[in-house]
Amino acid sequence: QVQLVESGGGLVQAGGSLRLSCAASGRTFSRYAMGWFRQAPGKERDFVAASSWSGGMTYYADSVKGRFTISRDNAKNTVYLQMDSLKPEDTAVYYCATDRRRYSAPSFAEDAYDYWGQGTQVTVSS
Repeated sequence: QVQLVESGGGLVQAGGSLRLSCAASGRTFSRYAMGWFRQAPGKERDFVAASSWSGGMTYYADSVKGRFTISRDNAKNTVYLQMDSLKPEDTAVYYCATDRRRYSAPSFAEDAYDYWGQGTQVTVSS
């Protein structure tokens, strides 16, 4: 059974930083691309960032490019999202997800992912 557990969310002032972690189990983590998505209140879930299975390729939403960094430690079965220069509009529940395909390039499409974490709340105050 695949499980993804996010942590690291919280309340931060605008301009601050947070690092989210997503610990995976139940699948050979190093074979799968991983993604981060977020959902703000009253809005649809949006793509944030994704990493290929090796970490050698990454994609970012335009809204976070240059401020967020996705990385992974395959030895620890963990993917990270470093979030710097946070803005109030970054407030959302953040979800990690694992791609359904092995050895794939990172994807921004939700339907590429088959397992999701429970989410962690990030709140950025102005």
